[in-house]
Amino acid sequence: MHSEGLNEEDRIREAITPKSWNEIMTSDSWAVFKIMAEFVEGFEKLGRIGPCVTIFGSARTPSNHRYYKLAEEIAYMLTKKGFGVISGGGPGIMEAANKGAHFGGGRSVGLNIELPFEQNSNPFIDPDKLMSFDYFFVRKVMFMRYSQGYIVLPGGFGTLDEMFEAITLIQTHKAVRFPIVLVSKEYWQGLYTWIKERMLEEKNINAGDLNIFSIVDTAEEAVSTIEEYYNKYALKPNF
Repeated sequence: MHSEGLNEEDRIREAITPKSWNEIMTSDSWAVFKIMAEFVEGFEKLGRIGPCVTIFGSARTPSNHRYYKLAEEIAYMLTKKGFGVISGGGPGIMEAANKGAHFGGGRSVGLNIELPFEQNSNPFIDPDKLMSFDYFFVRKVMFMRYSQGYIVLPGGFGTLDEMFEAITLIQTHKAVRFPIVLVSKEYWQGLYTWIKERMLEEKNINAGDLNIFSIVDTAEEAVSTIEEYYNKYALKPNF
């Protein structure tokens, strides 16, 4: 039985209904094959895209919002610096990121997620660089593995999930310390203050962890942070 189309009560009942060993094995085995297929396709496609920066942000941001315009400007500027742009493939900030990359003449990559609402792929993704995933965790692996920097615009739970995934992997040395740039001090300052005054004060993080990410206000600052990282290490944005 599939949970798509069920109401919340039915989904809960399905989740707690006892299943036979055969039902569990059949369901889990097929899930493993689907997961493997998504990883294989992702590695094959994304391994050829070249240097890219991922732009995270809300799917709900309208096209006339200043954050949409800001994301579009950032993406356009990144392509002029030689980077491709990866987004979550959907509407809102994701669409703005792909739109800026598209009109900047750069690579425009979309890693879409299949959801029952609000997530259809946007029209500014290069046709050969659009992928759709059933599993959030597979999609996040692709973001982390094939990005050489992360720019985070205002968003909701999904944006926070992706941002803290990148921060955690860098903090634990599971990922290279590529730059993470949060855009809009007005939006992010409260979160930063809470992290500093609660998490740091209670010694749940180290003071150096606050340097894993930076907060800026403008497109120029965001792109300069990425560019300065590569200039600092005398690197070109390439694999």
